[in-house]
Amino acid sequence: MAIRTDLAVELAAEKEDLQNRGIRLEEHTREGMTITTVEVLTPGAARELGKPEGKYITIQARPFSEAGVHSDEQVQLIADCIAPLLPPEGTLLIVGLGNEHITPDALGPRCIDLILATRHVAGGEAFAGFRPVAAIAPGVLGQTGIESSDVIASLVERIAPAGVLVIDALAARSLSRLGNTLQISSSGISPGAGVGNDRAELSQATLGVPVISMGIPTVVDCSTLVEDLGIADGGQVHSDMVVTPRDVDLMVQYGAKLLALAINRAAQPELTLEEITYLLA
Repeated sequence: MAIRTDLAVELAAEKEDLQNRGIRLEEHTREGMTITTVEVLTPGAARELGKPEGKYITIQARPFSEAGVHSDEQVQLIADCIAPLLPPEGTLLIVGLGNEHITPDALGPRCIDLILATRHVAGGEAFAGFRPVAAIAPGVLGQTGIESSDVIASLVERIAPAGVLVIDALAARSLSRLGNTLQISSSGISPGAGVGNDRAELSQATLGVPVISMGIPTVVDCSTLVEDLGIADGGQVHSDMVVTPRDVDLMVQYGAKLLALAINRAAQPELTLEEITYLLA
């Protein structure tokens, strides 16, 4: 049975002799958070890992459902991981994928609510030095009748951003990853891949501009959980179900706030977190 996860660090953990397989892994700790970087360096490694070539940064912290535990230093750490992946200048299009009415899938839209959109004012006298940022939550196919990838492709063609940053809820293999882990990737995203509901890929190959993705695992696929726990003959029964924690509402609320603050800081490095918070009020 295939193990479903969106986290490159979980896939890499199953491999031995990573360096000779075209995969580089580094880990360090800062501000009480563990940062693991997985780099997929060759086409062969991409095929073996099931992830496109690129860099995958995984940050593990205290549970996002605990309000007020994340310091300015931790927000800055995440911003420091995002910033090198962004184009150095030009408009940034930020997209929040998911269904805002289904809590485990609402991370993207809720994050967009807290993004400092500046494309309409950047360059004006009062906003000199601001980077142009556009933000959108395009909804899901069942709500709009339009694939999110078609909406995003049309926007890319219309506003010609230098890059796209996509936020989405992810799936993990391990329950211990839910609500305390985030992944940032330089290789775009295939929404829904972690739960077997693949949608159109969002990447530089499909959109023509760099695509950075980030997200927090909010669910574990039941068949993966059954396999991981070694429960015999359980996978077929639960193959269409996912598991999510009881505090998923707080996890998504505070996780979205953490991601949004870090994205705003990375996009607008001239602003302090205090100034960003004031402008969002």
